[in-house]
Amino acid sequence: MRISHRTLLAAGLATALGASACTRSKSVAPAGAPTPNAGRPEDTEVYAPVPRVVTPGAYVSEPAPADAIVLFDGTSLDEWVSVKDKGPARWTVANGVVTVNKSTGNIETKRTFRDYQLHIEWRIPDNITGSGQARGNSGLFMASTGSGDGGYELQILDSYGNKTYVNGQAGAIYKQYIPLVNAMRKPGEWNTYDVVWTAPTFNDDGTVRTPARVTAFHNGLLIQNDVALRGETVYIGQPSYHKHGPAPIKLQAHGDPSEPISFRNIWVREL
Repeated sequence: MRISHRTLLAAGLATALGASACTRSKSVAPAGAPTPNAGRPEDTEVYAPVPRVVTPGAYVSEPAPADAIVLFDGTSLDEWVSVKDKGPARWTVANGVVTVNKSTGNIETKRTFRDYQLHIEWRIPDNITGSGQARGNSGLFMASTGSGDGGYELQILDSYGNKTYVNGQAGAIYKQYIPLVNAMRKPGEWNTYDVVWTAPTFNDDGTVRTPARVTAFHNGLLIQNDVALRGETVYIGQPSYHKHGPAPIKLQAHGDPSEPISFRNIWVREL
């Protein structure tokens, strides 16, 4: 499992493997996760089938319903903390949006959740540069299970004409499930994720009673249909579970050098 920020692979490796290898490297793994020598990152990269591109309908923002917990209303990050030190979240809030501050690391909610419905809007900047995994990379961790990148990740990336491994493009459950379609809007336009998260349950001895399940829509199109996760997100090796309870929701400050992305209108309904 990944704990430190995802960073680019070494330049020599990127040259040898191409842009798709410019992806996340991790230096520390939590208990129960594969060790760095368990394989290579590319061993778990999938390149086919390529999800077909579907142009989404006109953008529609979904206001928070009456029973929702508003996690970001455009004015403050009072509902969030820094993953590094649990201090105040230090991303940039301006003009109704929050923009990733990569130097300060990931942020997560103060509250913890089990099952929920989540709405979040995100935008790749129109001046985005880079390619593959080094282009607008971030992640929505539906349950944050540790420091750094521990948890279960729905990938955020610029997938508008940007090629990478398909289980790492926007809408993928990272390195587990490719999205059913590519519903990406072009840089500069807002995207929406609507997610139904069912948390895993565990027996007293730590074994899995029921796996985590995810249904997700990207810009109104179904991209994950009640998929059962094989475990927490890992960069190298195979996913696995370790017992945990209610968990925060986490947003990633990815370590690639591309321009930072922005979020707005984040709310959650506990189920």
